[in-house]
Order: sequence, then structure tokens, then C-alpha cells
Amino acid sequence: MPNIYTQIHLQLVFAVKYRAAVISPTWKYELYNYMTGIIQHYNHKLIAINGMPDHIHILIGMRPTQSLSDLMQQLKQSSSKWINEKRMTRSQFAWQEGYGAFSYGKSQLPALIQYIDNQEQHHQTRTFLDEYRRFLDIFGIDYDEQFLFKPLD
Repeated sequence: MPNIYTQIHLQLVFAVKYRAAVISPTWKYELYNYMTGIIQHYNHKLIAINGMPDHIHILIGMRPTQSLSDLMQQLKQSSSKWINEKRMTRSQFAWQEGYGAFSYGKSQLPALIQYIDNQEQHHQTRTFLDEYRRFLDIFGIDYDEQFLFKPLD
């Protein structure tokens, strides 16, 4: 792409359907590697990836060659199919509808990378839903509580 220069850093946050805690420590890094491959296939740059059994945080340098919604569709659809084909979970795996995407400047990346890398410690004091609401509030995003990630019924 001649004469197109961008610096687009996005944190992507999304949850397992019904926020079920099914991403196992025994295979989560395999999943992260698979997702990294998808991101790189579309020429985006993976900067950090980590999560908890019920959700994932991904920090990317996004290229303007693909829409965010297309990337998220490919990422969630392909990884769900991969998890199901490998029978990583006892029941059918799916991601919750929707996602959060938050933009950052380059100077903010070191703190964000540390935050993503330390998810396990962070979630000892804060639930995923509290964390997600905090992101929405910090970024000034209006939201309706009924449309946030749904819990297991």
C-alpha cells in the first residue's frame, strides 16, 4: 500500500458464550497461537494476547486493509471451529455475540501489555463484567446493561 501510513493499536475484548469458564490452562496457549495465526494471516500485528477461562484480551497493530468487524468475525468463527474440531470442551464451544474494541496511543502500550500479561492477578480482585464496564466508562462509551455479555442462566 504506497503512501498509506497508519498506527492503529486496538485492544479487543470478547467472552465465551454465557461467560462460561471453559478455556482451560492446558490448551489456552494453543488457542492463543491459533488466534495469532489468524491475525497475522490478515497482516495485522499481534502485540499481546492473554485471558481467563471466560474471556480474552488481544492487543493488535491493525492494518487498514480489513474492517474490524470482518477481522472479529474471522477470529471468532475460525477459533470456535478449531476448538470444536479438536474437542477441547465437553459441549459445543461458541463465543458470545459482540466484542469491545478500544484504541490506544503508542505511549500507552507498555502499561497495556503489562495489564494483558497479568490477567490472572488482575482478576483476583475484579470480575470480567466489572472490568468490561470500567473500559466502557473510561472510554466514554454509552451502553445498556441488558446488552452486556450475558451470564450463564
